[in-house]
Amino acid sequence: MQQVDGEAGRLKSEADEPGWEVDPEDDWGVAVVATVGRQLKLRREAVGMRAAEFGKAVGYGEDMVYKIEGGKRIPQPEYLDKADEVLGAGGLLSAMKEDVKRVSYPKKVRDLAKMEAKAVELGVYECNIIPGLLQTPDHARALIEAAQPPYSPNDVNRMVAARLARRSVFERDPAPSIHFVLEEAPLRRHVRGTMVWRQQLEHLLEVGRLHHVTLQVMPTNTDPHPGLDGRIELLKFPDGTAAGRSDGAFNGRPITDPKQLRILELRYGTIRAQALPPRESLAFIEQLLGET
Repeated sequence: MQQVDGEAGRLKSEADEPGWEVDPEDDWGVAVVATVGRQLKLRREAVGMRAAEFGKAVGYGEDMVYKIEGGKRIPQPEYLDKADEVLGAGGLLSAMKEDVKRVSYPKKVRDLAKMEAKAVELGVYECNIIPGLLQTPDHARALIEAAQPPYSPNDVNRMVAARLARRSVFERDPAPSIHFVLEEAPLRRHVRGTMVWRQQLEHLLEVGRLHHVTLQVMPTNTDPHPGLDGRIELLKFPDGTAAGRSDGAFNGRPITDPKQLRILELRYGTIRAQALPPRESLAFIEQLLGET
């Protein structure tokens, strides 16, 4: 392993950054990373630096430099910042961080966030967990880290960042109409201790009081309803079209067919009717907070 003097320490290799490979099935991601890699290589060659020399300057091994320039690895934001400084790019390389950041999110999460960003109305029922759009950073991290087999630390960081990035839907102007139905059981689960659990409940109250958000709680002590076999999500768009997905229908695939959508809308409407009204739901969450 190559060494560098001073504070830089050991040059980074692939083992130091697991999970930053490019997904070959992600066409947009492949194109973005290839473009960024070409720009990095052109800038490096323009100032007459060899890959090994450049790698030492930014703290990465020569092999990693070639893989990033060849579009095989997603560069971390710090890599682009250091490259911009070393190559005197005047901020042009650092400016690519936003596109690279989106590539680092899993494709299915990007696709979901893209649909949510266009929707004028969102309806979400979640059976076993608090919906991702409503999770605090610590709560999201705890749920992702609980997966088996476990994700690598880098993958966890990427998935948490992707989940939190979706929350920008609450800040849109004009604001979409957003409705959630949450089961009581996940609200009572002390994920990662009392403090994180309390912060999550406080966040639910904060979001539930937004003028364009409606939040309902489904009590555990209630009759069976059509959402017990999994999550339901419905999205409606400005042009009158819609999309939906349900764990318990149509093999969990996203659907746009009007007949199938009507089935999901019927199920979701029944769930909403059976859940506590919004005001009582917020009072229920406040009561849970008071139990600690």
